[in-house]
Amino acid sequence: MFVSVYIMFLFMLGVMGAFGFPLLKENIQKLKIVSIYFRIHLREFRFVQTMIFAIEQINNSTSLLPNISIGYKIFDSCSTTVSSARAVMALMNGQERTLGKNCSSKSSVHAIIGTSDSSSTIAMLQTSGVFQIPVISHFATCACLSNRREYSSFFRTIPSDYHQSRALAKLVKHFGWTWVGTVRSDNDYGNNGMATFIKAAGQEGVCIEYSEAISRTYPQSQAARVVRVIRNGSARVLVAFLAQVEMDMLLEEAMKQNLTGVQWVGSESWITAGHLATKRHSGILIGSLGFTIRKSKIPGLREFLLQVNPSQTPQNSLLREFWETTFGCSFQSSLDGQSQSRQCSGSERLDDVDNTFTDVSELRISNNVYKAVYAVAHAMHNMLKCSHHGEKQNQSCIWRDKFEPVQVLKNLQRVNFTLHSGERVYFDDYGDPAAMYDLMNWQRSPTGETVFVTVGMRVYTLLFIILLYMLSVVILQRPQSVCSESCIPGFRQAVIKGKPVCCFSCIACAAGEISNTSDSSECSRCSLEYWSNEDRSLCVAKVVEFLSFEETMGTLLTALSLFGASLTLVVSIVFFRFRDTPLIRASNSELSFLLLFSLTLCFLCSLTFIGRPSDWSCMLRHTAFGITFVLCISCVLGKTIVVLMAFRATLPGSNVMKWFGPAQRRLSVLAFTLIQVVICILWLTVNPPFPFKNMEHYKEKIILECALGSPIWFWAVLGYIGLLAMLCFILAFLARKLPDNFNEAKFITFSMLIFCAVWITFIPAYVSSPGKFTVAVEIFAILASSYGLLFCIFVPKYAGYCGYSTYRHLPKIII
Repeated sequence: MFVSVYIMFLFMLGVMGAFGFPLLKENIQKLKIVSIYFRIHLREFRFVQTMIFAIEQINNSTSLLPNISIGYKIFDSCSTTVSSARAVMALMNGQERTLGKNCSSKSSVHAIIGTSDSSSTIAMLQTSGVFQIPVISHFATCACLSNRREYSSFFRTIPSDYHQSRALAKLVKHFGWTWVGTVRSDNDYGNNGMATFIKAAGQEGVCIEYSEAISRTYPQSQAARVVRVIRNGSARVLVAFLAQVEMDMLLEEAMKQNLTGVQWVGSESWITAGHLATKRHSGILIGSLGFTIRKSKIPGLREFLLQVNPSQTPQNSLLREFWETTFGCSFQSSLDGQSQSRQCSGSERLDDVDNTFTDVSELRISNNVYKAVYAVAHAMHNMLKCSHHGEKQNQSCIWRDKFEPVQVLKNLQRVNFTLHSGERVYFDDYGDPAAMYDLMNWQRSPTGETVFVTVGMRVYTLLFIILLYMLSVVILQRPQSVCSESCIPGFRQAVIKGKPVCCFSCIACAAGEISNTSDSSECSRCSLEYWSNEDRSLCVAKVVEFLSFEETMGTLLTALSLFGASLTLVVSIVFFRFRDTPLIRASNSELSFLLLFSLTLCFLCSLTFIGRPSDWSCMLRHTAFGITFVLCISCVLGKTIVVLMAFRATLPGSNVMKWFGPAQRRLSVLAFTLIQVVICILWLTVNPPFPFKNMEHYKEKIILECALGSPIWFWAVLGYIGLLAMLCFILAFLARKLPDNFNEAKFITFSMLIFCAVWITFIPAYVSSPGKFTVAVEIFAILASSYGLLFCIFVPKYAGYCGYSTYRHLPKIII
């Protein structure tokens, strides 16, 4: 039994002209369009022939829909929503204009394939959706059509623009184009696609300088205005989400205004349009980038296309128009002889021409048409429960006299098959196929022709896991399209008020902060022990500062310390050499030698303040300083007391010296020193000094110093030294009226005056000096006071030694 199932296919033949109501014919050989077109759209005509080719394959198949033949009805949408809606309304009402007469009956259409644009498809769905007639589009990409609540009967064999728009946003970001312009078709395709792109671009950090729209219904002045906006803009990258008609309009105006220097990024609608890849447009479009659906091969299609000939149906005006357009001839003879076209013979060969119709090297949308026809066939195959047994086909499809399109709709949702090319066809829950794109780049071949080169691929799985790999993309004079120049490491972006986030100023990171990448939005602070380098691009370890032996100040202080110790040793040697002389004996040789020994230690203890602080050096420097200076002051105090006691002993009846003999002098020095030793031991026991990294005073460097541990003990050590020094000064002051022939008390007074002045001025200098200068001040105070004692007490003795005769009247006291 032969059964015919009808599929309606809507396609766009003409792109310009006055459109009339289309006539419906039973097959392509009888098709006649009552419309006036300036030119035929060869690519859409190839879509029609691809559909017929697929239907004939299925009808001749013994495995798919056996004993079932598919019929078809072809309409021209004229690229308008009105024509699409009118054709569907006629089918729903059963009123189809055929061969000049009207037929009124229930529509036998079970599925609709079409149309080639989103707006016409939406208009068509508003009617067909009520009757649950499945619509499978090969070229309607608007993401809005994935809304199952509004378009539950819609399917498509081309991915949704939702994926393409996001892929384009990632593409411009990949090349660093953060400042772009956009232009779109003012219809559902352009508006929805561009809205998704702008949202995705914002998430990628790409800013839009301008967003313009054009439509085929707009006057040419609108296209001229858009081109002026592009020319005057600072963005050098243009994202064109345009249908081919609007792209043609924009290109014509761009050529008039000589628009150059723009990197075009296109949508799948025009990025592989062969009629644009001409030398005429190459100056504008060469280097264009964009995503398109993956191409495929349909075996036997080219041979089928080459068989098309107007002689098959001489009365078919559409075939005659196609033939005239292809070969540049005319079937109508000129009566006046003024026709410029040659006469068409009908014997011209299509395999001698190379145009959009015969070119099957880029079968992308045609493959979508092919898949759509097979999807419907497989849905019906499953619905009719066709089966076969053994090697011979058993034509046992369970035919139903009445079945509704909604049954086809349900089975379409479940189709899952593989074409002869190996491509798998299925629909997800939204009626969309798997999204797979090729990244195309317009390049110039060695012969100077514009060719489409696949340079990358983008695949979206059902879980929207993205795989993107980029091959070498050849872009002639690849532009830089940014609102603001990139901020180099060491700077951060500062948004300019009133402008997009891509427009920013570059501000240097503050001291102690870095940015180690370009276009950093903020600077990161270095950790405590690190500081930014001069470029503010890297955190480097802070300079650790301490008074070292290698630096000039440390070297100078070390030299002064060693010189003082050496000088003291020289004085000691001289004193030892002349120890039996009355001069030395009169100056209390035992205390003098002990004083010289303590002064040597005072000079040497300053060396413990120089060098990298450590646990032992921090504990040693302050305790050694405190003990040696107390020993030194104790000796001076003993000498002062001896002087006072000695002159009091010369008075009649005085017996003072027996209470301050050598043993008492030794004990007094020992007692005074032991008190300081006890203080130091308690300090080291309770809270000793320790190395400390001072990062508060200087932000850019670390001051390695010795923390006092407990300041109370430090000031106790200094206070005790000061107490002994003041006591010594007072006693020496009391001895100022002694006879001039014994002037040691005067020199002790002067030395104590210097000592006290040094340490009184030391306190504010110590507190206010930063970093290593604190240590330098302390060392200077130690050396100054030590030199003061050495010179004021012992230098006069050398002078006195030269005038030894002045001492002959001294009392003969054995000291």
